[in-house]
Amino acid sequence: MSGLEEAVTGTSTSAAALRRIHADRAHSAYDRAVATCRHAGITQEAAQLVPTSPVGRAGAALRLSAGSLDALAASTPDPAADARCARNAAAAAALAAQVAASHDTPGAASALRAALAASQAAAAAAGGTAPGRNAALNAAADEAERRAVAAAGAAGWIAQGLS
Repeated sequence: MSGLEEAVTGTSTSAAALRRIHADRAHSAYDRAVATCRHAGITQEAAQLVPTSPVGRAGAALRLSAGSLDALAASTPDPAADARCARNAAAAAALAAQVAASHDTPGAASALRAALAASQAAAAAAGGTAPGRNAALNAAADEAERRAVAAAGAAGWIAQGLS
């Protein structure tokens, strides 16, 4: 049984099981952000300390997400913090999608909508009265991430089968 299945069915709500759920989503969103940035020609070097452009914001978000994933790997499981990491990676992917969508390629609008929905779902899972622990919000965020990956693949932003 996967970490998500355990959390959804209520057979385990341990911090370690929740860590797997949030880490999987965070890595998927980060991989999607990296691939989308690559497609849009954005590098981490484009990051600006005080972002003044969409490219600078996307580059900064990508760099911050990388640091967040490093911290996730080095810390003890904390469902609220782990969910915030996944939220930050999804937000970075949404910023990258905004830049990529500005190129107006086939599927770009759908991929942008899916990226924004994944970011919103990840934010909902990270918030509320039980940050990172709400099984329904975690499941919705995971499903939104899967749809965002599929839409980004359909738009040609990422290789099919990523994440």
